[in-house]
Amino acid sequence: MAIAKQYLKTKPVCKVTFTVPAEGAKKVAVVGDFNDWDPKKNVLKKLKNGTFKGTFDLPVENTYEFKYLIDGNYATEAEADGFKWNEFAGTENPILAL
Repeated sequence: MAIAKQYLKTKPVCKVTFTVPAEGAKKVAVVGDFNDWDPKKNVLKKLKNGTFKGTFDLPVENTYEFKYLIDGNYATEAEADGFKWNEFAGTENPILAL
């Protein structure tokens, strides 16, 4: 899994690209506090090589908790900017700092 960030000079947003290798998966989404944990808002596209990828504009100067939802199961990004304990989920969530 990987995250790439591209900061825009003209707007206070960052283009964040999420890449998730999940060959056997049917559906992958990114859920987090930037989209109210709604799996319908940030669905990744499946590429021919079985990887899922998507780019989304997120406001800068924020820190977001997020996870991947792969066929209904949560997965953690090991290369996140950090981790934060989430009392509601009872686990650590990856952090995306922009």
